[in-house]
Amino acid sequence: MASFGTFWLLLAVSFQGAHSLPAGTSPVSTPHLRSMESFISAVEQVEQSNPTLTPLALVRALRRIAGHDDPLTVHYLGASNRHPVLSATLDQAILNASSFSFFDKAVHHIVTDQGEERGVVLAPDGTTVALAPLLLGIEAGLRAREGGASGVAAFGVFPLTLGRSLGLSFLSLQDFSADLRLGPGGCWDSVEQPRVFRLSRTPTLATDALINGGMDGAILGTALGNLSRAAPPPPPTRLSATLRGYYGYVLSEDRGLEELRGHASAKRRQSSRSLLEPLDPERQVMETLVSVKEGLKAFTHMYWDCPPIISRCQWGAEVIRGTHSPLSPPLPYLYIHHTYQPSTPCLSFPACSRDMRAMQRFHQDERGWKDIGYSFVVGSDGYVYEGRGWHNRGAHTRDRNTVGYGVAIIGNYISTLPSRYSMDLLRHRLVQCAVDGGRLAVNYTLLGHRQVVNTSCPGDAFYSEISTWDRFGK
Repeated sequence: MASFGTFWLLLAVSFQGAHSLPAGTSPVSTPHLRSMESFISAVEQVEQSNPTLTPLALVRALRRIAGHDDPLTVHYLGASNRHPVLSATLDQAILNASSFSFFDKAVHHIVTDQGEERGVVLAPDGTTVALAPLLLGIEAGLRAREGGASGVAAFGVFPLTLGRSLGLSFLSLQDFSADLRLGPGGCWDSVEQPRVFRLSRTPTLATDALINGGMDGAILGTALGNLSRAAPPPPPTRLSATLRGYYGYVLSEDRGLEELRGHASAKRRQSSRSLLEPLDPERQVMETLVSVKEGLKAFTHMYWDCPPIISRCQWGAEVIRGTHSPLSPPLPYLYIHHTYQPSTPCLSFPACSRDMRAMQRFHQDERGWKDIGYSFVVGSDGYVYEGRGWHNRGAHTRDRNTVGYGVAIIGNYISTLPSRYSMDLLRHRLVQCAVDGGRLAVNYTLLGHRQVVNTSCPGDAFYSEISTWDRFGK
């Protein structure tokens, strides 16, 4: 474990000049889409061309290609060319692959002066992931396996995946009360053919993509490193298989997230919290300065307490027809709905996005509303979808839209319940996020739609369930 002085010195040196490109730098075109599947396919191509290639040698080669031998990384993982002859042979193999150009661009994280974030890919679940911290975490875990270490933390999984970007962001930000100004996220030019990702505002040194990649790297790295406790440890799975297992999970009506054992990207917030919170030495270092301590609170709230929210641009929302009316939070009420139509729970980002677009079309074209009526919508894929959001008045609960948020779960719940995972996402994660963030009053009242409007919503089965929840109002 690095000492206090070494840790922060390495953080500072490793980030100098690595975050942005000069104005006027033009992007290099590539035939590869900026998707996780494209990256995994490129990795598979290299693996198939080199059957004896180990996962550790491959991630080291990718680090070398991206030029990530900065002081912090070398401190924990050593130089990427520790075996010069092997490194040269492997580099030649990757150079001969048609995917070299893709690797060169995909793993090197930068933000241009025009707000384009590179070195990130669109994951199948609709989130955006930076590859650099993901691969560093995996390398830390694989190195722990190779060395037979008793714990992957000894190889710096936290500083490499999250500590570097979070620590410098905390030091650079003075005010964490301005709507939790970590991040931000952004929008892809196309979720079907992703090539360019633009941030929604001026970034900190910890964008959403870096944090997502950092959490994923910590999860996979820790899981791989903990396998080293076996005697002898099992042979490592191919890198492509590790990535596809984590990002390529498929849900069904019989297999929801609540039944999913192991790790998947849709559960990264819960998984990373359970793995990283007990790492007290890192936490003590991060809390040494007041600004860092406040920043850690902001990070915990935004990325661990709050649920992951898919933004409007990511699910393909049309523009509002008119102007939004602002709300005045904290609001005293939370109104619970089911969508009725669509009647079937959505189990993937593409399916939930289609449902969101269908509801918006219905609300705008058939009902003549400005926008989709709900404040937020919960899918059964592990994500919350942004409707009108925290700041804009909805059209969800007649005559009550100025005093409460309206949240629906996609599906018809007259006779069946939503998945336990989606209900917990609403009941515990979204509600607590709203209260802690000052959007929902601490003493809020939760009501079913039918309690204030002549309707059967949110369905008999779901209404019976929410009547047992905290803050339910009679």
